[in-house]
Amino acid sequence: MTIWNEVAPRYHKRWASEDKGPFASTKKLVDLVDIKKGNKILDVACGTGVVTKKLTQKVGKTGYVIGADTSVSAIKIAKKWNSKTSNLLFVNADAENLSFKEKFDIITCQYALFFFPNASKALKNMRKSLKESGKLGMSVHGHRDRVPYFGNILDAVTQFIPEYIPPGTPDLDRYGTKKSFRDEVKKAGFSNIIVKDFTFKYSPGNFDDYWKNYLRYVAKPIKEKLNSLDKSKRKELKEMIRENTKPHTKRNGIIQFPWEVLILTAKY
Repeated sequence: MTIWNEVAPRYHKRWASEDKGPFASTKKLVDLVDIKKGNKILDVACGTGVVTKKLTQKVGKTGYVIGADTSVSAIKIAKKWNSKTSNLLFVNADAENLSFKEKFDIITCQYALFFFPNASKALKNMRKSLKESGKLGMSVHGHRDRVPYFGNILDAVTQFIPEYIPPGTPDLDRYGTKKSFRDEVKKAGFSNIIVKDFTFKYSPGNFDDYWKNYLRYVAKPIKEKLNSLDKSKRKELKEMIRENTKPHTKRNGIIQFPWEVLILTAKY
């Protein structure tokens, strides 16, 4: 949570506010939950309000949307980035423990399930917050082999810094297969589960752009580990990553990565 509070402004600027790459999926998630005018919707782990913004545009004046996130800095950005309306509320709340008097027609959650320490508890809590006629919509990143933006760097860095990602830290591809994603949601009691996979394209520019931006936007604890490498090791690491990106590099030097996203819908 400390890291998320630190990176939220950079994350919003670099990723969330752009409808490209993995965030080209936001519209698909919103479309798949089939929102009706007047719906009451909860956006769990809303972050900086990207999904929330699109949801609010769909519910009309008779519906409302609540965006919930534990990050104070993310909520501040979400409030600024979304137009102030009477049918939109942002609250600081933990997915594993949130509780509302009213039940919701729809609950959404984009790119967050893999971060929850107890994903099962969070999902059961979401189900308790749904009407019996309600619908769940979630998205996660695909397996890291199908998200080379991360994989190309992680495959190389972990050879130099084995504990680059601290033990126990949730993996971004924790639910990166249809089966693992479906099974986790099914365990929480949901039914009519459908998982669709989409592949989007994302270009970080040329290799130098890719590497510089990674270093610029990565969280402080991880950046410190990279900076701890001596000059020769750092150079060797950079060249290893460059080699990893070659299958995705065009003749003009521009990298274009595929980016798999899994989107799940389920009923109460």
